[in-house]
Order: sequence, then structure tokens, then C-alpha cells
Amino acid sequence: QLRLVESGGGLVQPGGSLRLSCVGEVLILDDYNIGWYRQAPGEEREGVVFISSEDSESYADSVKGRFTISRDRDKNTVYLQMNSLKPEDPGVYYCNAQLVAHSHYDYWGQGTQVTVSS
Repeated sequence: QLRLVESGGGLVQPGGSLRLSCVGEVLILDDYNIGWYRQAPGEEREGVVFISSEDSESYADSVKGRFTISRDRDKNTVYLQMNSLKPEDPGVYYCNAQLVAHSHYDYWGQGTQVTVSS
């Protein structure tokens, strides 16, 4: 049973933008710290951006100033706005949810593919 569903990936030219969505299915995302991770072919999965249940945000240095994470609590959705995309940004982007104070309750979505190419 999917608990997190990502969408919004696609093909974009360098310098372009995409907005990824992570929708909670069954999970109430307000109760979770949310992270976006990406995994390029042959590489390990890396954390890109995080938002706490109290909306404290943190960003990997490689995406600061270009990516923005946000929540829409009414829609039970977390967004990742990606601007000024670079050739080093592609990969499968995954949403992760960890229950506050109970990090063993840890869920992943199925991922959405982001491709940056001219």
C-alpha cells in the first residue's frame, strides 16, 4: 500500500523549472518530518532538502537558492519547487516521511524521474 505518492517529474532544459509533489495517502503529513532525496544512476541516494513538522527547512548546499520546499496542509502535500535546473540535478527524486519522535516509522514514495537535457 502506497503511503506517499510523488509526481511532477519530467524532462526539462537546463535553466528550467519543475515542481514535484508528495501527497500523503493514509499518512497525515503534518505529523512527519519530510525529506526529498535524489538518486542518479550509479550513485547513492542523497538528501536534497528537508522540512520539519514545524516547517523548519534545510537545504543541501548544491541546491540552496534554487530549490524550495513547502507544505500545503489542507492538501496533505509537500512540494519541491526546483528552479534553474542544472545538468547535475537529474535523477529519481524520492519523498521520505519520518514520524516525529518515532523515526522508525519511516516511509518512502516510489520516486519520480527528473531529466535535465537540452
